[in-house]
Amino acid sequence: MSVKIVNLGLPKSGTTTLAVALGEAGFRVADWLAHAPDGSKIGFVGRLMYLGYYQFGDPLSYMSDFDAFTEISIVRRGRNFWPQTDWQIIDAIRRHHPEARFVFTWRDPEAHADSMRRWGNLGTTRLPQFHVPGLPQWHGHKPGELERWIEGHARFVRHVMAGAEDFLELDVGAEDAQARWWGVANANETRMADDADDGLDDSGQVTEVQA
Repeated sequence: MSVKIVNLGLPKSGTTTLAVALGEAGFRVADWLAHAPDGSKIGFVGRLMYLGYYQFGDPLSYMSDFDAFTEISIVRRGRNFWPQTDWQIIDAIRRHHPEARFVFTWRDPEAHADSMRRWGNLGTTRLPQFHVPGLPQWHGHKPGELERWIEGHARFVRHVMAGAEDFLELDVGAEDAQARWWGVANANETRMADDADDGLDDSGQVTEVQA
């Protein structure tokens, strides 16, 4: 497929469910961690987007064989990359890939924040300990802070994508979500390991790119 689909949603906004749906539709999907066809790890999507942008100007240059990117941020193992909050990355994808389409998965901020807090240590430790765009270090612990950050990101996306013909917003909590096969592919009963290898050595250079 020639089209590229990039999701601007935050973690726990239905990103994995979107990945499953697109995968079943025939897209090759990178969901937070890109894998080669043989299953080996290429690297964290967010890290690879910035590496490609600063080395070649194209955020997708290290993942050219992929059709869709459903969760693109990463905050773990010292990696802290949020391309969905960064206009220069969005703009660069548009310029290098005019066929690209952008999706924004979102849900009610209170339910979204609650899911983040219950997902391993994402909302309780990792987000508050890092400098995340819109959520500076040491913020996110108190009630209402994650909710405000989530609301702020939604306003950012809606502002920069206002009137864009290459943009689609998806409310994963909508009443008709089930009719659109919007199940739950990454429920909170599952935990992502925090020690996943990102395919990069300590210098930040890609060591396992096969795409």
